[in-house]
Amino acid sequence: MARRVLIITGDAAESLEVLYPYQRLREEGYDVHIAAPSRKKLQFVVHDFVDGFDTFTEKPGYTWPADFAFVEVRPENYVALVVPGGRAPEYIRNNPVVQRLVRHFFENDKPVAHLCHGPLIAAAAGVLDGRRTSAYPAIAPDVRAAGGTFVDGEAVVDGTLVSGRTWVDHPGWMREFMQVLRSKAPAI
Repeated sequence: MARRVLIITGDAAESLEVLYPYQRLREEGYDVHIAAPSRKKLQFVVHDFVDGFDTFTEKPGYTWPADFAFVEVRPENYVALVVPGGRAPEYIRNNPVVQRLVRHFFENDKPVAHLCHGPLIAAAAGVLDGRRTSAYPAIAPDVRAAGGTFVDGEAVVDGTLVSGRTWVDHPGWMREFMQVLRSKAPAI
């Protein structure tokens, strides 16, 4: 039986940041589930960098069904966690169930990959203290306020935590995460 990996997200998650790890993990042989505030079709977005803009632009992206609501997830059934970015982390980080789920993975030394705005959730869960993490550079102050060290890198590895800045970092971020995941919990 394939081992399971959990992705936690919600509406306005960045399309590539959800679907790239989802497909890459399935390709590797993992059973991947997406959890969100409720079981429904999620509306993802596309963030792009446009010349002349001080920040990214946002457009409607793909829709995708959530397999489970957060309250239905039993984290002990999963070997790893992926937390994509986009705007979803800004609102799901305040959910006490999400915070409990994230703490489970950190406290049990299970592989965690977060990207872009995803570290906002780890910060809210109180698990960044003393950790090194990359993130979208605009949230570096949030990482520091949570006791973490912000590193501006495409694939920052701190034990079982692997982080990156944005979807542009996918090749390095996912390559490093797959190495950590294979060593801790091979697919089969």
